[in-house]
Parts: sequence; C-alpha cells; structure tokens
Amino acid sequence: MPENSEKTTTNKKVNNSIIVSLIIFNIIEMFLIASIVVLFYVNIPLSSTKVLHIPKGSTNSIITHLNKTGYELNIIDKYIIDYLGYPQAGWIDLKSQYMLKGDFLYKITKSKAALKTITLIPGETSYIFLQQLSKKFNLSHEKLEDIYNKYAYKADGNIIADTYSLPYGMKEDHLLFYLFSNTNKQYEEFSKKIFGYYDKKKWYYYITMASIIQKEAASIDEMPLVSSVIYNRLRKGMALQMDGTLNYGKYSHVKVTAKRIREDNSSYNTYKNKGLPANPISAVSLNAIKAAIFPVKSNYLYFVKDNKTGLHKFTSTYKAHVNNINANRGVKKSYTKVKEKETKIDKEAKKIMKTDVSKQKPSSIKDLWNNVK
Repeated sequence: MPENSEKTTTNKKVNNSIIVSLIIFNIIEMFLIASIVVLFYVNIPLSSTKVLHIPKGSTNSIITHLNKTGYELNIIDKYIIDYLGYPQAGWIDLKSQYMLKGDFLYKITKSKAALKTITLIPGETSYIFLQQLSKKFNLSHEKLEDIYNKYAYKADGNIIADTYSLPYGMKEDHLLFYLFSNTNKQYEEFSKKIFGYYDKKKWYYYITMASIIQKEAASIDEMPLVSSVIYNRLRKGMALQMDGTLNYGKYSHVKVTAKRIREDNSSYNTYKNKGLPANPISAVSLNAIKAAIFPVKSNYLYFVKDNKTGLHKFTSTYKAHVNNINANRGVKKSYTKVKEKETKIDKEAKKIMKTDVSKQKPSSIKDLWNNVK
C-alpha cells in the first residue's frame, strides 16, 4: 500500500507540473498573441491634423471627442493612453500629419502645446495687428475684423501691448476673446491698485490719453512730460495739435502731411478738434497708462523733436517753441537719445516712471499724486 501511495503522489505531482506548465505556456502564448495584435494595431497608419485640440475631461470623454472628429478610437486605445499617461488639454503640436497609430497615441499624451508667439508693439493699431494675427495664425482677416468690430469696447486700445504665446489652431473668436479678456483683467487689476475700483468708461479715458502719449513720446522717461502737455492744453481749452493722433487705424505708419491735416475730418484730428479723440489711437503699454494718470508737474504747452538727440524739447511759450524749431534747421539728425541737460522736471518724470505702481502700497501711490498738478 505505501508503495502504491508513493506512486500515486508522484503521478499527481507530475500531472500538476504538466498542468502548471500548460497554463504558463497558454498564458505566454496568449501574451505573445496579444502583443502581436497590439503591435499590429499600433502600426496601423493614421492621418491627422498637425495641430490637434484636446478637450479637458476623462480619457473616455477625450476618446469620444476624437471619435466625433473621425479618429475611430476604442477600448484598446484607452488602455494604451492610460498606460502612457494622460492627454494634455488644449492645442498640441503633433509635428506631422501622417503617422502610425502608436505614434499618435504617444504624441497626444506627450506632445507640448502648439504655441506661436506674436508681439503687439506699443503704439501699433488694431488694424495692423489683426493683419499680423491673420497671417501668423492662418486665420480669416475678414472674420477677425468682424468679431473685433462687434465685441471690442472701443475702436482701439482693447488689447494691451505685449508679447503673446497663443495656441496655434484657435478659431478667430476664441483668440480675440482671450486677448480681450486678458487685457481687461490687467486693466482691472491696475485700476484697482491705483483707484481702488475699476470704472471701464473712466479707464478708457486714460487709455485714450495713454495712446497719444505712446505715439508722441520719444522715450519712456518723456511720457510724463508729454502727459503734462496734454493736461495743460486741455485745461486751457487749446487743441492738442499732435501729429500722432492722425496715425490711427490704417494710417498707423503713414506720414502726417498738411494735406492729411486739412482733409481728415475724424475725431482723431486734434488740429481741427479740441479735446481727446473719441477712441484710443493704438495699443498701449502699462508705462503709457501710468504716465497718463500721473503727469509730471509743469507749465509745458509745446514740444518739438531735437535733431541732435531725437528727444523732445519742451517749452511753456510759443516763442520758445519757435526758437527750438528754428534751431533744428540745418542740423543733421543724429538721434543720440542722450539729453544734453537734465532739468528738475526731467528728474521728476524719471522718478514717476521708475515707480512700479503695481507693487506699491496705497500710501506710496499717493506720493505720485503729488506730482500731478
């Protein structure tokens, strides 16, 4: 009996070993088959747009979104995506249009955002900037203009001068709404820091003034000086008579001539009209806005560019202004940007522009008001 029992036990062990081996073999076989299937699957050719929008949400919702746009993804794709990571929401750059499905799944989890950089130069008009946006982002200029004209608060100054990194592939309305929203947020924050509140109508009065300063000032340090001339002339009921106001819209880079001054009947013509134009002339920087709110104290009413330095000479009398104009005759333009003599007012203007209002306490901001006449 013991001998038979030992044989039975041995046979059972052998059988169990064979069964285990078969199970392991089957598992390996299934794994190999699955690997071959997956390998075959991920090597299926796929075409896509180079730039792809991935919505926020779960992997399932992303797959559903992609299926609606013709990608035909399934449960296998979900498991592969979950294994690789998680798709980055937003516009992503796939770099190529034709690829294998495996490459596609890898790229939608690992690719970086498809961004393009564009700079709105201080003093540039929306008319020119919309053309630049259209060209750089391959958008419809007509649509951009229609959306801008429909939703912009003013004819210009609705987008702050800055460098923007924007997702390539955004539609015209999304892109402009982003720029409007971003600008309005900065305007609101800056206004609340200075005034304690944000009144859009009042704020755009300063934006209009800042746009003139942006066009006229030859340097940042001159901005509070140009601002003081504007304030002084407005107080006296004098027309501003500034060429920069005629560089609006499509005339952004057009030289202002006597003919233009005679023929232009818009509110931008500050030779014909007293007061500020009805709209800002261009995009502005925060520096120009600061100068519009905090002009330096002066009696200046006139300024003319000095051919030697490229900076302006400011005067409080017309006679002195004419003398400065005559002094330019026969002088070659060198534009050194170095002022020959710095006055007390120049130093005060520099002090204003060095003050970062956004980082100041209310008490420090009040000190700037002491420079406002």
